[in-house]
Amino acid sequence: MADPSIVQRPADPSADLAADPSADPSAEPSAEPAAPGPRPSLRRDVSLPALLAGLVCIAVSFSGPLVVVLAAAAAGHLDRAHTASWIWAVSVGSGLTCLLLSWWTRTPVITAWSTPGAALLVASLGQYPYRDAVGAFVLSSVAVALFGLTGLFGRLVRAIPAGIVNAMLAGILFTFGAGIFTELRGAPVLVLGCFAAFLLAKRLVPRYAVPVALLAGAVLAAVTVGLPLNLGSGGPTVPVFTVPGLSWAATVGLALPLTIVALASQNAPGLGIMRASGYRPDDRLLIGATGGVSVLLAPFGSPGINLAAITAAICTSPESHPDRNRRYVAGMSAGVLYLLVGSFGGVLVSLFTGLPHALIAVIAGVALLASFQGSLTVALTEQHGRDAAVVTFLATASGMSLFGIGAAFWGLLLGLATHLVLGVRRGG
Repeated sequence: MADPSIVQRPADPSADLAADPSADPSAEPSAEPAAPGPRPSLRRDVSLPALLAGLVCIAVSFSGPLVVVLAAAAAGHLDRAHTASWIWAVSVGSGLTCLLLSWWTRTPVITAWSTPGAALLVASLGQYPYRDAVGAFVLSSVAVALFGLTGLFGRLVRAIPAGIVNAMLAGILFTFGAGIFTELRGAPVLVLGCFAAFLLAKRLVPRYAVPVALLAGAVLAAVTVGLPLNLGSGGPTVPVFTVPGLSWAATVGLALPLTIVALASQNAPGLGIMRASGYRPDDRLLIGATGGVSVLLAPFGSPGINLAAITAAICTSPESHPDRNRRYVAGMSAGVLYLLVGSFGGVLVSLFTGLPHALIAVIAGVALLASFQGSLTVALTEQHGRDAAVVTFLATASGMSLFGIGAAFWGLLLGLATHLVLGVRRGG
């Protein structure tokens, strides 16, 4: 049940449906403004599911996307010290922005490094001197911050119909839901046992369904495929400062594509997911703040901190907490864990990267089921917008990549094109 002392109106009635698929999309919103309640209290709002949602978010971040970062560092011929500094910078940047923005806005703000951006660097980082690459990181971060602070990017994102936004989210989450079952061949006992524990807990103690699945999965992994607890070695990470260089080649070859990828493949889906979950994200604050932090951390190796998409869906989901106004704790939990991993990268990164892939896949999948269900429901609610929603969903779920930009952006673009073409035809 929602906590009546904390009131935050959703962006629109369809956003409410994303968080609660049983809601009536035809119901009129109340004309009476909500009475202000007492100041939110972290002590009152904290909950085990929200804390564990942050843990699942971090496990997903470091068990897969980190490999792309390490590959990019290797492509740039970085030594161990500079590679550790890169991990420190993106982890600490994500941690600070998650923690502070979630606390300030009382919404689950989840940030991360750009996996598509890191993939772009795998192919191009080695072509430039590292100082020039760092300079490109600075320029890209400044550009992203300016797009956010001016409000231009936020206005563009808010103009997208809710059905298309939710279809994009459903397309992003589809692979993770399907991943529960594609892992059956390699670890059937682990996957089926973990999924069965989730269903049973969903029936008996729905608030703790994901934590119960995580516990059952860890036990089954230890018994079947193994659960290596490799804590690595070494003390706190020591960041390495690099004086940024400036070159026209790195500006065009790195800064420009990194800016496009950050805005299109990360921040646009990130804002869309928050909207689909019933929040009204302050795009100027969120994108401006992440861009500003990125500028400060670029000399230490960070190519940019952006709003997250997939991990954001974990923390904004009803599985994090039934009351959306108390899910900000999940964002703060993720922030604290990011800071720990960044500070002791050599110790904890080894732990996360050593977790069985099947365990991560099934936990991420069950944690995102409610978000997938809600977003798909909203996407298909209005009959006149279903064609555009279906095109958005299929293009996003395809995982396509074109010109270095991921499927979420192309799903939005193709869905909007479908919406405009069919809208003109019906209007004529």
